[in-house]
Amino acid sequence: MTTAGTTATTPPHGPLTGVRVVELAGIGPGPFAAMLLADLGADVVRVDRPDGPGLAIDPAHDVTNRNKRSVIVDLKAPDGAARVLDLAERADVLIEGYRPGVAERLGVGPGACHARNARLVYGRMTGWGQDGPLAPRAGHDISYIALTGTLGMIGTPDAPPAVPANLLGDFAGGSLYLVVGVLAALHHARATGSGQVVDAAIVDGASHLSAMIHGMLAAGGWQDRRGANLLDGGCPFYGTYETADGGHMAVGALEPQFYDVFMELLGIPGKAPARDDTARWSELREAIAARFKARTRDEWTAVFEDSDACVAPVLSLREAPHHPHLAARGTFTDHAGITQPAPAPRFSATPTAVRTGPARPGADTDAVARDWDVPRLLTSPRNPQ
Repeated sequence: MTTAGTTATTPPHGPLTGVRVVELAGIGPGPFAAMLLADLGADVVRVDRPDGPGLAIDPAHDVTNRNKRSVIVDLKAPDGAARVLDLAERADVLIEGYRPGVAERLGVGPGACHARNARLVYGRMTGWGQDGPLAPRAGHDISYIALTGTLGMIGTPDAPPAVPANLLGDFAGGSLYLVVGVLAALHHARATGSGQVVDAAIVDGASHLSAMIHGMLAAGGWQDRRGANLLDGGCPFYGTYETADGGHMAVGALEPQFYDVFMELLGIPGKAPARDDTARWSELREAIAARFKARTRDEWTAVFEDSDACVAPVLSLREAPHHPHLAARGTFTDHAGITQPAPAPRFSATPTAVRTGPARPGADTDAVARDWDVPRLLTSPRNPQ
């Protein structure tokens, strides 16, 4: 494995210190996967395009580019591919998120990269995958989770499926599976000296996430329709309820002992239908909803605090960092004026941290050229800022 150069601004930190990663700039799951590797200590060099980022966001606020360094390379220039191949030759991992065939046409596909570095782990992040009828087609998170059946599980039965932002497809089914694949392939490369291609498709990952549900479906313990099951909001003691002030409380009192505490603190024990009488679940839901509407979110939070009722307030993005538990754990951190989730998970011997803010396009060209010994980068386009 190569040894990454470091600078005063990016000290070694995390279990992946010493791992070099090349990220070909894209949007969504690819950058997030590279951020995870960077958070874990890898030296991630993002190859940005001369025409700027793909998202309409100030690069200074794009936290998916934290803990990285950036160079600018025009892959359409005559010598653009050669610059990327110089980096790939010195890297352990490369991540790209183009449509199938694009990297090959640009001269930086797996064949070209492995010809220079047989140990390279080549990670490919797409929605549809590298093959199949839809592989060449455009799509977004919502398209991919729609076909896998996961989108159809979310929401109430009397309304269209609810959109879970892009967390379920892009980041859970995409980024996390790419990182798992890359780390597994990296382990193999270290043991054998042989790299490989990791084909991470959001349709595969999102489908894989529903493995338990498919088992329940096969066993007759899950109905293939929305809002009719234990974990999809169909169960009255596993869902959300509005409070008097328009806030919401989340209830997850599945086990009988937790349900008993929940009903006692809610104030309706013995006055509602039995929890196991599914025919009267709608009646039980109405009773619970009426009780929650009697007090504000903060009042109910105080009632259930320090209990095992499995009830929590539904917080907004801006509220979450201030919750006492998350604050005590340091689940969120402030860096360069941006409140953001801290790296996860946590390591006892190789702690991680937000070491640097979002990489500015092209700002690290000189340092990367020196640390990775790639002088050709010095003739690349520079950051226009």
